Amino acid sequence: MTSDDQQNDKDAPLLSKEARKRHPTPTWAYLALIAIGIISYVTLPRPLQPQHGEEPSIQHVFYYGWLTAVSTGLGAIPLALAPNLSAYWVGISNAIAAGMMIMASYSLFYEGCYFEDPHDTSGIPSSYRTALGALIGLVFINITEKFLSGHDDLNVGGLGGADARRALLIFFVMTLHSFSEGVGIGVSFGGVHGSELGVFISASLAVHNIPEGLAMAVTMMPRGTSLLTAMVWAILSSIPQPLMAVPAYEFVHHFIPILPVGLGFAGGAMSWVAIFELLMEAIEDSGLPTTAVVSTLSLAGMHFLQELIDAGARS
Repeated sequence: MTSDDQQNDKDAPLLSKEARKRHPTPTWAYLALIAIGIISYVTLPRPLQPQHGEEPSIQHVFYYGWLTAVSTGLGAIPLALAPNLSAYWVGISNAIAAGMMIMASYSLFYEGCYFEDPHDTSGIPSSYRTALGALIGLVFINITEKFLSGHDDLNVGGLGGADARRALLIFFVMTLHSFSEGVGIGVSFGGVHGSELGVFISASLAVHNIPEGLAMAVTMMPRGTSLLTAMVWAILSSIPQPLMAVPAYEFVHHFIPILPVGLGFAGGAMSWVAIFELLMEAIEDSGLPTTAVVSTLSLAGMHFLQELIDAGARS
């Protein structure tokens, strides 16, 4: 095969013209977006930011967790600019998502292993709890994948078969990750400076959630899922953030000791999907050299973003 033929294969459409058409946005997605808008308005606290020196209300804690969840949907917007991608570019999209998720997994492991909090009453080192969580996460995601592989009738955002299975795996790991982030939001609102720290941590997580929404969207939109549907799925993957923020804020002493386990759990599940699902497919579609370069650049970009967020937190 000549180099021109190889390039033509790379640029060939991923699917037939009919199959590449955007799946229509289902009614439930429109209803979900309406519900998201209503919840955003009804739960809006007044004033929006807790007063300096005053204890944040439960409504404040929930609403800031809610905003971080909604921000995840913004990650799908850039893909609207490229509605039809060839297999080669779908592979690059998967490599980008894999790089982001690998960096996110590393951050989860690091945060879990070096976790310190005055409310942590556990006698087990945080690194051991993180490792235990990672092992449980790996086992869980393998069991989940085997379960999903036996259901060929799955449908996610108009996707079916292997595409639906992969999208659900990404959704599961993002959702698991959101549980620990929700606990982090709730804990940050506690303490003497909770009014200021909680708002800042929530804003940081909102920015951090946008590339996570992109990672969710690249498994769906290049295969025909509509923008609105992908946005709803991305937001749903972060719904545990406001749901976990409130109980974590109310019962901080009970949640702190198990937080390293949750961080390890999410990191283990996320790293497995990134390496054995997204990277493997990216190599198949775009080749090993391209995948290695793109995923490395994506990882570095995600690391740079997290360093900026952390620098802001320390200042």
